[in-house]
Amino acid sequence: MRRLLAGLLAGATVLGLAACGAAAQQPGAQAEPMAASLDGTLAAASVQNDSQWTGRAPKYVFLFIGDGMSYPQFQAAADYLGAVADPDYTKALPSVKDRQGAKLNGPQALNFMDFEVAGSAVTYDSCSFAPDSASTATSIATGYKTYSGMINTDETGTKTYETIAEKLHEQKGWKVGVISSVNLNHATPAAFYAHQASRNNYYEIGVEMVESGFEYFAGGALKKPTGNDGTQRDLYELAAEAGYKVTTTQADAAKVTAQDEKVILIDEHLADDDAMDYELDRVEGEWALADYVEKGIEVLDNDKGFFMMCEGGKIDWACHANDAGSTVSDTLALADAVQVAVDFAKKHPQDTLILVTGDHETGGLTIGYAGTDYDTYLTNLTSQKISYAQFDEQYVARYKAEKTSFADAMKDVEELFGLKLKGSANDRLVLTAYEVQRLKDAYALAMSDYDSDAYTQEQYVLYGTYNPFSVTVTHILNNKSGIDFTSYSHTGLPVAVFAEGTGAESFGGYYDNTAIYTKLANMLKVR
Repeated sequence: MRRLLAGLLAGATVLGLAACGAAAQQPGAQAEPMAASLDGTLAAASVQNDSQWTGRAPKYVFLFIGDGMSYPQFQAAADYLGAVADPDYTKALPSVKDRQGAKLNGPQALNFMDFEVAGSAVTYDSCSFAPDSASTATSIATGYKTYSGMINTDETGTKTYETIAEKLHEQKGWKVGVISSVNLNHATPAAFYAHQASRNNYYEIGVEMVESGFEYFAGGALKKPTGNDGTQRDLYELAAEAGYKVTTTQADAAKVTAQDEKVILIDEHLADDDAMDYELDRVEGEWALADYVEKGIEVLDNDKGFFMMCEGGKIDWACHANDAGSTVSDTLALADAVQVAVDFAKKHPQDTLILVTGDHETGGLTIGYAGTDYDTYLTNLTSQKISYAQFDEQYVARYKAEKTSFADAMKDVEELFGLKLKGSANDRLVLTAYEVQRLKDAYALAMSDYDSDAYTQEQYVLYGTYNPFSVTVTHILNNKSGIDFTSYSHTGLPVAVFAEGTGAESFGGYYDNTAIYTKLANMLKVR
C-alpha cells in the first residue's frame, strides 16, 4: 500500500511539473483539456469513459460553486445545524465527566450533501497548490489549467479557451445564466464568459459580459463600470445598447419575465465592495441568492435547455476574513439556492442535472481548536448577529472618529458577538484575561493610523490585512466555538463535487477539477 501511494504521489508530481513545463516550452501550443486524477492511467480511462457517454443527457444544468468552499465549510455548517438542534450537544461533550446517557445526534446534512453522487476534485493550477479563483474557475469552465490570476487563457495570456457556457449557448442554442453574490465581473462568474490575462481587468471583463449575449446575469454590481480612470463608456449603458434590461431595484427585478429576453439584475442592497449582503446582514424581505436563482429559472426556462452557474462568492470573503459565523451563514444561503434547483428538478426529473462544488478552499478552516481540545461549542456562533464587514463599517469606523473607549466598544461586542468582560463561571463566552488583552492590543492598533503593509510578522499573523479589532473579535469567537483558521488566503484542499439527476453518475470518484468540464462537455455533446 505504501509503495502504491508513493507511486501515485510521484505520478501526480510528474503530471504537475509536465503541465507547467509544457506551457513554458510551447507557449503557442493548444493543449488538450486536462482530466487527470492522481494516476495518469486512471485519468485516461476516466476521460475515455466520459467521451463514450451513451446515457440520457440533461437539458437543464445547474452548476453551484461555493467560492472557497471545501469540506470544512459545508461540514462546519452541517455540524452547526446539528449542534443547535441537539439538546444533548453540550451534555455529551468529551470533557463532561457524567454524561447521564446524553448522546450526540451528529450533523444535519445540507441538502446537497445528500445528493446521490459525491466525488472529489483536486484544485492545483499551473503555478500553485493553493490556487486562486480565476485559474480554478477556468479549469471548471474550460478543462484547462492556467496560472493564478488568469481567466480562460493559457499561461502566456495569448491563447484563449472557450467555456462550457459559451459552447452550450452557441452550439446548442441553450440559454445561459450567471449569478453571484459578489461582483458579476469578479473572477468566478467571469470565468464563464470572459477571456483575460488578468482577473483585474474588470472593465474589459465587463465588456465581454455584455458581448456574451447570455440571457441572465444577477447579483453584485460591476466593478470599475467606467474603467480604472473613470473615462470609459459606462458598462451599464453598453449593456442597455446591447439589448439588456438593467435593473437596480428589487421591485424592478421582481417584474422581470422571460419576455425581457436579456437581463442584468443588480442587487438593490449592495454592501462591502458593491457585493450582496452577507446572509448574517440580510434583512427580512431582502432578496437572497435563492431568489435570484428562482428569477433566473423564470427567465431561462425553455424547451431547448439552459445552463445556470450560481456562485456563493461571500463564503470565500468570509473565510479570507476568518469570520466563521458569516462563513456558516453564507454556506447555508448557498444551500437555500440549491434547494430552488432541487424543487425545479422534481418537476423535470429526467432532464435536470445539479452539480454543487467549490473552486478551492479558503482560510484553512478547521473544526477543532487547541484551546478547546476535543470539545466544540458551535452553538456559541448563534451569538454573532453581524458580519465582520458591517461591524467595521457601522461600528469600528465610528469608534475611531469619536474616540470611543475600549469599555464602551465592548458593550457593542457583547451585544453583537456575545463576548463578555464579566459573567458566570460556566458562561463560555466570558473572556479570559489573555483574550481581553488581545482585544485591548487590537483595539489600540485599530484606533491608530496603522498601515497593514508595514505590519511585523507577528501583526500579520494576528490580523492579516483586516481591521485588527474586528478580526480579533471573530478569531476569539471562532476559538471559543472550537473553530480555527490557518490562513487569510487559499489552501490546497480538494473540493467536493456533489451531483444529482440525469448524468450524476459520471461525477463520482477522485479526479482533477478540469474533469468537471470534460464530463459535462462529453455528456452534453459540445465540441
